[in-house]
Amino acid sequence: MWRAPLSTRSVIAHPTDSGGYTGIYCHYDGYPSHQLPLLLTAYQHRFAGDIEAMASHLIDSPVIGWSVLGNDLLDGAPERLRTALAAWDDPSKQLDACGIITPDGSPPAKDIVTDDNTGWLDWAYVLHPHGIEVINLYAYERGPVVPWDTDPVSRFSDKAHLWARDGRLPLQPPPPTAAAAARASSGGIRSASAQPASTADLGQAPATVVAAKSAASGRAR
Repeated sequence: MWRAPLSTRSVIAHPTDSGGYTGIYCHYDGYPSHQLPLLLTAYQHRFAGDIEAMASHLIDSPVIGWSVLGNDLLDGAPERLRTALAAWDDPSKQLDACGIITPDGSPPAKDIVTDDNTGWLDWAYVLHPHGIEVINLYAYERGPVVPWDTDPVSRFSDKAHLWARDGRLPLQPPPPTAAAAARASSGGIRSASAQPASTADLGQAPATVVAAKSAASGRAR
């Protein structure tokens, strides 16, 4: 079912040597329950664990920035996982330079964001070698890291206060049977090692439903 995107503004970034981060602007659907399944699946499958290739595509390649991230990041994922993430049914879109007017009339430039100029954004996703640092920019300057082996079908909270750097990861893994089916199909997706928040803590975060089919067993006559 089609739904209108929300202008929840975010940045997809890589860490800098100084301890900060720099990245590219993404205009729509920047909340964790949208971005994390796509980013985790892209790392695990499309880019096969190559963080440099993933960062090059997401951060270096856009001419200006992203309008929204979409289902092209699911390329290479097993069909069972793609079915579980079927809500993402549109491809990623870059910002259209034709719709941007600069004050001096010059061509629009690439929209680079650093940790020093995030006052107008909602979320940041920093691509570390060990996982994605998720920062709610209204509440915190830094955030917790979601390990790269986290199951993309997990339920991620969009509540800002739950994304404290030293708190439990605000996610709920899929049911064990569904997780096992996804692992068997994909060749090794694992749940996050950090202790997730309780289901009650996840509040209004959209849930992704996984349909796991059980093998039919023959009946003894």
